[in-house]
Amino acid sequence: MDEFYKKLAEVLDLDEVKPTDVIEDLPDWDSLAALTVIAMLGSRFGIHLETSELNRLKTVQELHDLVALGCTR
Repeated sequence: MDEFYKKLAEVLDLDEVKPTDVIEDLPDWDSLAALTVIAMLGSRFGIHLETSELNRLKTVQELHDLVALGCTR
C-alpha cells in the first residue's frame, strides 16, 4: 500500500513517512493536520475515522493497518 504512505506524506507536506513513525511526533502534527488526514482518508480511501480514533493510534503503521482493513465507522 505504497499509495497510502505517499498520499499521507503529501497531505502532511513531508518528503516521506515510514511505518515506524510516531504520528504525534511527525513535524507540524496538530489538530489541523489530524483533520487533513481524516479528510484524505475519507476522500481517497473511503475510511471514515473520528478524531478520537485517530488519537488512539500511535504509529503510521497502525493507521496503515486500519486503512488496509477497510475500517469504516
